[in-house]
Amino acid sequence: MTDAAAALAAITFNADGLVPAIAQQFDTGEVLMMAWMNRDAVAETLATGRVCYWSRSRKGLWRKGETSGQQQRLKEFLIDCDGDTILVKVDQDGVACHTGRRTCFYTAARPEGLTEVAPVLVSPEELYKK
Repeated sequence: MTDAAAALAAITFNADGLVPAIAQQFDTGEVLMMAWMNRDAVAETLATGRVCYWSRSRKGLWRKGETSGQQQRLKEFLIDCDGDTILVKVDQDGVACHTGRRTCFYTAARPEGLTEVAPVLVSPEELYKK
């Protein structure tokens, strides 16, 4: 895929060694999720074309879809003007959210209150075979 050296040099990681990464469906522009990447996750993503994140809860690399099968294939890796945020344009298999929704951004703040704007497409139990 892509040599990661130039990308890694252009990224400003925070004090924890992380950079926020926003995942967007490449063909529709739909914003799917936000997660964190460390240097190893960036390098692996660029080397393999399969999106990898850093899981703060698991304290390890998280290859999107490794337990659910809902993988993200990298289409484009973009670094913002300050080098402190990543945009990964992806081809998402199925749902992106652990709640079984296509996107993690499913709660809208409206004058009448919080409203869920995206349905559950796959139950989390089915998604993770719990």
